[in-house]
Amino acid sequence: MLILPLFCVSSVYAGDGFEDVRCGGDIPKALIGKKGDEEPVVKIEERHKDIGLKDLGAEIISDDERLSMIFWKICGEEYVTLEYDDQCTDALKFPKHSKETPQFDGFCELNGKELKDVVLGVLKREEGAKNFQALSAWKIDEKQKKFVPLSVEGLRCGPDGISSEDDAK
Repeated sequence: MLILPLFCVSSVYAGDGFEDVRCGGDIPKALIGKKGDEEPVVKIEERHKDIGLKDLGAEIISDDERLSMIFWKICGEEYVTLEYDDQCTDALKFPKHSKETPQFDGFCELNGKELKDVVLGVLKREEGAKNFQALSAWKIDEKQKKFVPLSVEGLRCGPDGISSEDDAK
């Protein structure tokens, strides 16, 4: 009779998507495939103080609003996840960024031709330039719900997609 209540209590905390994350471990692997929780993020952050969990913001990617990109600080580093219907379909450690090398998500040009996919990455700010050179980049494949690495050769992105102006978080 006492086993059932213990099982129910542990299952409440086992379903927020961060239960397998450990500092020093493979954090993206621990996140992929996990279902997020509907409770307020402050409660999830409080429960995972041991990994320094902090929500850094999110953006809706797809027109149907089912695919989202969420930025997290975990174990002192920044990670980004793709979530479809609250399930993590992909995750990656995001490179450090700053005012001179800002975080970006939006549309880019490859050798002067506009790309149709949303691009996520870090840019190199250039004085007087219309578009900035990408230092690292991934396209978001909405069908596969994955981050796909992009070559930065000839990849330039406009300043309207810059989403960080401060030093890296």
